[in-house]
Amino acid sequence: MDLDIVKQHLRVDHDSEDLLIEVYISAAKAFVAQHCNCEIVEEGIPGPEQMGYTTDVQQAVLLLVGHWYANRETVVVGAAPTAVPLAVTSLLWTRKRF
Repeated sequence: MDLDIVKQHLRVDHDSEDLLIEVYISAAKAFVAQHCNCEIVEEGIPGPEQMGYTTDVQQAVLLLVGHWYANRETVVVGAAPTAVPLAVTSLLWTRKRF
């Protein structure tokens, strides 16, 4: 995924956190692959244990990166405890292999 697209999604216009954002991208791709129980293939035709890096998969990665960028800790201090809803599982539901 292109770093510039991710930075647009995050509304980041500086380079000081590029390394951190790239780590989030890598972790998000790993999360998606693990969640769906298959390998992400960015080029070529995916095999039976793989899935293409389609727009819905890319959107799931963007959502995860955005969530992790905005919520860098597992607990929000000073607010009522609530779960942050993620649309990631909805985007990936049809791709999950059991």
